[in-house]
Amino acid sequence: MALEPEGNALRLQDVLSRPGNQTCADCGNPEPDWASLTLGVFVCQACSLLHRSIPHISRVKSVQDTWETSEVELMAAVGNNAAKAKYEQKVPAFYYRPTHSDCKLLREQWIRAKYERNEFEFTEKQEPYSAGYREGFLWKRGRDNGQFLSRKFVLTEREGALKYFNKQDARDPKAVIKIETLNATFQPAKIGNPCGLQITYLKDNSTRNIFVYHSDAKEMVDWFNSIRAARFHYLQVAYPGASDEELVPKLTRNFMKEGFMEKTGPKHTEGFKKRWFTMDDRRLMYFKDPLDAYARGEVFIGSKENSYTVLAGLPPSTQGYHWNHGITIVTPDRKFLFACETEAEQRDWIAAFQRVINRPMRPQEYAVEAHFKHKP
Repeated sequence: MALEPEGNALRLQDVLSRPGNQTCADCGNPEPDWASLTLGVFVCQACSLLHRSIPHISRVKSVQDTWETSEVELMAAVGNNAAKAKYEQKVPAFYYRPTHSDCKLLREQWIRAKYERNEFEFTEKQEPYSAGYREGFLWKRGRDNGQFLSRKFVLTEREGALKYFNKQDARDPKAVIKIETLNATFQPAKIGNPCGLQITYLKDNSTRNIFVYHSDAKEMVDWFNSIRAARFHYLQVAYPGASDEELVPKLTRNFMKEGFMEKTGPKHTEGFKKRWFTMDDRRLMYFKDPLDAYARGEVFIGSKENSYTVLAGLPPSTQGYHWNHGITIVTPDRKFLFACETEAEQRDWIAAFQRVINRPMRPQEYAVEAHFKHKP
């Protein structure tokens, strides 16, 4: 006998409370309030919008709506854990699994890879990012004129490098980027393109930025996961005893915080200048423009055990006009003075600095600190 709507609602709540169903099947967000009737998974509202972009695969419905008995039975028969066992059975360790805070591009391509392309059921479908070699054209921002031009990129694990070429038929690459210091992070808002990727690497111990995009979303995410695969295999050789769980967080990293602050020079008598700041682990870099290739300066932020501290406010003797909400970073060498436009920004920056300062330094970070140049 068919259950009444009230009975269906109670049964649905019971299914929702089962293990695995209390978080979004795709991004892990708690308390999902939508479901895919065709896939049998519970998802959050943000992911339900992405499911709507594949209507031939997924049909979504709010858990607040009136449900048919057959619909509730389907959700009871499948659910998030069973769907995960099917659609995520062969996800490579290096493959980036997005969370609810990641950009739309990563979340949408993860959903399409799972349910539309079935990439994690058939390993041969993972060839584009698992082969250890990838080449293709990306739009790259010019360092000096800011124009995006098509450039050939080659990623080769055998050579341990990502290379790009300025001319199509060029024999020699314009740059050879070692996989050892390579990082990639999606920056759609900063770059002004939904597929915008920021690639960073160290050149003479200074950070160099490259900004790229591709018009095809899958292509861009495949490049990102190819970089992660190359980093994973490099680190497996560099740290032979390390587990996948230890290596995966080291593959790529998002910046801890970015935004505008004002800064003054080492004498603290120079005027304050507005700069774009990027906090990348223990490196605080500042740029005249968010899309500059090189930082104007970098500050190493160590740990409290090594006499690094962060304070709200500026010394009373500070001169010149500046934004109202000051921050002082004390290092063994000198004090760095910054000013934020709002109290909320000041609070967020202090929290980011504090997280780094509270973390003890790793042995290799002492080497970085030793030859780090505190630029004014």
